[in-house]
Amino acid sequence: MKKGLFVLLTFILTLGVLAGCTGTKTSDTKTAKNAGNSAEESQSVENKGTIKVAASATPHAEILEEAKPLLKQQGWELEVTVFDDYVQPNLVVESGEFDANYFQHIPYLDNFNKEKGTHLVNAGGIHYEPFAIYPGTKKSLDELEKGDTIAVPNDTTNEARALLLLQDNGVLTLKEGAGLEATVKDIKDNPKGIKIQELEAAQVSRVKDEVAFVVLNGNYALEAGFSVGKDAIAYEKADSQAAKTYVNIIAVKEGNEKSEAIQALVNVLKSDEIKTYIDENYDGAVIPFN
Repeated sequence: MKKGLFVLLTFILTLGVLAGCTGTKTSDTKTAKNAGNSAEESQSVENKGTIKVAASATPHAEILEEAKPLLKQQGWELEVTVFDDYVQPNLVVESGEFDANYFQHIPYLDNFNKEKGTHLVNAGGIHYEPFAIYPGTKKSLDELEKGDTIAVPNDTTNEARALLLLQDNGVLTLKEGAGLEATVKDIKDNPKGIKIQELEAAQVSRVKDEVAFVVLNGNYALEAGFSVGKDAIAYEKADSQAAKTYVNIIAVKEGNEKSEAIQALVNVLKSDEIKTYIDENYDGAVIPFN
C-alpha cells in the first residue's frame, strides 16, 4: 500500500515537472515571436504625412511621379495634381490648399507676387530648359561669314537669352549691364556683321532653311524635329546667367521653405536618381540644375 502510494506520488510530481518545462518553453517561444514582430515593426518606415504639389504636366508632373517611390522610402506620400494654367498653381499654394508647386521660374514668381500680393518663395531650383543654337544652312559657328543671318525670338525675355548665348559663343558682344533685358540695340560689337532676324518665337524654327542658324528654346526645338542632345551646336550651361535666372523651382508659401516635408521633396528632386531620369528621358531639352 505504502509502496503504491509512493509510486503514485512520484508519477504526479514527474508530470508537474514536465508540465513546468513545457510551460516555460511555450512562454519562451511567444517571447521570441513577439521580439521578432517588434524588430519587423522597427524596420518599417514611419508614415510622415502627405506632400501635395501642383504642377504642369511636362516635364514637371512626370519628374514628380518618378520621385514618388523615393519619397515613400522616407515615409512621405506625394500627391501630384496637374494644372493647365500658370495662375491657379500659385493661388492654391498661397491659400494653403497645396504645400508646393513646380512649374515656374524665379522671374515669373517675383512678378506674380508683385501683381497678386502673394507671398511665395523659392525652396529650391530643380531644372532648366536651355536655349540652344541649332544649324540652319550652316553646321558650325566657325563657318559664319560676314552678312550671315541668325534668327532669334523677338519677345524681351527670349531675345535676351538668345543674344546672351550668342555672346557666350563669341558671335557678338553686348553692352555692359544689358543682361536679361538685352535687345539688338544693345549689341556693342559684331565683328562679322551678323544680321539678327527677330521673329515671333514659334516662327523661328520655320526659317531654318533660310538662315545660317536659329536660336530656340527646348519645346520649339523638339517641335522643329531637332534632337536637343544631338543637334544643338551650343546651349545655356548650368552656370550661365540665364540658367540661374530661369531655373524651374519648387515654390512654397513664405515660412514653409525649411519644413521637413519641403526639404525632403527638394532633396529627392535634386538626387542622383532624379538627375539620371531627367538625363535619360528628355534628350537635353531638360537639364538638372546643380
